[in-house]
Amino acid sequence: MHHFKYSGGVLCCEGVRLDSLAKRYGTPLYVYSHDALTRHYKVFDRAFKGMNHMICYSVKANSTLAVLAALARQGAGADIVSGGELYRALHAGINPQDIVYSGVGKTDEEINYALRAGIRLFNIESEEELARIDALAGKLKHKAPVGIRINPDIDAQTHPHIATGLKSEKFGIDIEASLATYRRAARLKHVDILGLTCHIGSQILQVEPFVDALRKLRALLEALRGKGFQIRYLDVGGGLGIDYGKETPPHPDQYARAIMNELADFSLCLILEPGRVIVGNTGVLLTRVLYRKKQDSKRFLVVDAGMNDMIRPALYNSHHEIKPVKQTRAGKQKVDVVGPICESSDFLARDRELPNVPQGALLAVFSAGAYGFSMASNYNSRPRPAEVMVKGKRTYLVREREEYDDLISGEIIPRGLG
Repeated sequence: MHHFKYSGGVLCCEGVRLDSLAKRYGTPLYVYSHDALTRHYKVFDRAFKGMNHMICYSVKANSTLAVLAALARQGAGADIVSGGELYRALHAGINPQDIVYSGVGKTDEEINYALRAGIRLFNIESEEELARIDALAGKLKHKAPVGIRINPDIDAQTHPHIATGLKSEKFGIDIEASLATYRRAARLKHVDILGLTCHIGSQILQVEPFVDALRKLRALLEALRGKGFQIRYLDVGGGLGIDYGKETPPHPDQYARAIMNELADFSLCLILEPGRVIVGNTGVLLTRVLYRKKQDSKRFLVVDAGMNDMIRPALYNSHHEIKPVKQTRAGKQKVDVVGPICESSDFLARDRELPNVPQGALLAVFSAGAYGFSMASNYNSRPRPAEVMVKGKRTYLVREREEYDDLISGEIIPRGLG
């Protein structure tokens, strides 16, 4: 699952002690295992061996350049949702022909950028977006490659904030209206209709929702082919969950078998958009205990990492395993692990049984590789953490810790306001 294990009583990433990284780079600190990252990618890619497929890593999960570059060297493409993610993917060495562009709110500037870059596919999420891409492609004398994202009205059985396949959500086009959308798209001069796309959510822990969605897509594929549409790409999105300490998600092999069984009689290129399953368990967030506090019957560990550094617990009430970097035989106590942010929702764990660690102890927050740094902010004017990648016994600083000057970079106090 990950490459963070105790050796000599100290938690290590591959061959490097985490306490030495905290001493060298400070805390809070994100630490990633290069070996875990590349291994997870290879396992996922290998699961689809024997079928024509593309792995387009979901950049939103972790957009750090070193992560993208490591995956690019393994042959990964990218699933992007903004012009900024396109810029990062290209800068990291990902081939534009291996990039698909999703998202409900693409601006003219972003569309033009992607058209000029020559990406593989736009995933269209509304008819007005389709018309806009056609118009912009015409001005550039391009023909935009498009797939239409279908909303299959499938309950992915995940957290409501990361479910994307229900009619009540903003994503995609109602499957019942999709044939009419394809027919209208066929009349446009500057789009090339190549794909059918679906993404039903994130952190999904059963294969059944994927199969249910795929069966609806099969019926639509057959109808489209009956109307003369030559669909070359089927993009089934991402969403496969990981173990955060309490879950038992399907192995990529099980997930792949379920998908390939449904598509055995189709000849097309399968596009997959894994994110969390690749990077989630490749990283930890290191944080230091600033103070221990008791208030009535409650006990708190006040740490130097807050919800601005790792927002998932506050946003989703999500569970992340937390372990002391140095093993201890001290007894356990039930505590809230809280940060320095001025919000009651600023916590990393609530009512958690943890060893009775001293002030100054280092804690590791596990499964922090996905939606950790990529969702970090400067709330409370806090500089964002540094990021480090470990490869064997070597350590690489892949993002410098922000300083106070970075907080006001780009800001202006006009003279006329005084």
